[in-house]
Amino acid sequence: MPRNKSQNQQLRDERREQILSQALMLFAKRGLAATKITDIADASAISQGLMYHYFSSKEAIFVELISRAFDRLNQACRWLEEQSMPPLEKITFALTELLKLLDQDEHAACYHLLIAQATASDAIPDEAKAIILRENTFPYESISRIMAAGQQEGTIKQYDADQLALIFWTSINGLAIYKAVHGTKYLAPNVEILVGMFQSNHL
Repeated sequence: MPRNKSQNQQLRDERREQILSQALMLFAKRGLAATKITDIADASAISQGLMYHYFSSKEAIFVELISRAFDRLNQACRWLEEQSMPPLEKITFALTELLKLLDQDEHAACYHLLIAQATASDAIPDEAKAIILRENTFPYESISRIMAAGQQEGTIKQYDADQLALIFWTSINGLAIYKAVHGTKYLAPNVEILVGMFQSNHL
């Protein structure tokens, strides 16, 4: 029985997600330059010709992954800032959920590694560079604002809020990169260790 329009669209969406998923893994392990379009096609179990029905090049896939990573991360930060919970509770919630994501989503660590590699490299598409330049500071600014609000309440340590935000994200990124590199050797730390870096000693 031939597929209807809805089924065809579902198949296209599933194939596109499969391509992005496999490309993410390859880019995270090998980098953009060392990954060939044929590698992505083989990993996705489709022909190279069919690949071009979805993406014009490996660079286009790379840009899509970078854009998706920042869209999700920055949307989550905006959502967190909008919540009515106290600042320290926001920090605890964010750290808990980020650690949970690293444990439960095989792609999460690779996204962190991909962003780290892309941010440090000049050999990426100009469109990806523009996305990074435009979006990369927002997660730090968002967490810094939450830290500053907690300092006003006396629940967050009285250090520079920007530096606390930097420690927040470098801790998460470091754990993510460790998992991406070492796989099953990764063991998530107790979230209280991370929260303790920021919580005021007077509580």
